[in-house]
Amino acid sequence: MQPRFFRIARHAILLLTVGSSLAVLSGAAHPVLAQARRNQRKGNAELAGVVLGPNDKPVANATITYQSSDGTAPHITHSDSRGHFSITGLARDNYDIRASAKGLFSEWEKNVSVKATGTTTLTLRLIYSKAPLKNKKRR
Repeated sequence: MQPRFFRIARHAILLLTVGSSLAVLSGAAHPVLAQARRNQRKGNAELAGVVLGPNDKPVANATITYQSSDGTAPHITHSDSRGHFSITGLARDNYDIRASAKGLFSEWEKNVSVKATGTTTLTLRLIYSKAPLKNKKRR
């Protein structure tokens, strides 16, 4: 009688262990992963624009980095040969976005409001770094 009871109990514990492990792996039990999944929801909005260099000419193959303004779900895309980019399938939210290419960066465009549908457009301008260069050792 007791051996059968212990076998059933052992199987029940095994099933509970496997079930909770799957919940952890899927992110259901982790609040940060669950929040990231919610922020990756798809929508019908688009964020589009052009990347311009310091000479006001379009920059091909620039890297565009964007994320939800709360800092979750960062992504990248690239501009085309004419400097244009388009990010589709966005959910209604505020986004932070910037571009970079050839060692140049644009300023972060913060809290760009994207409506539930339609296209939000902007121009990202690459600039030279404003950070002062470190002086070399003087002799």
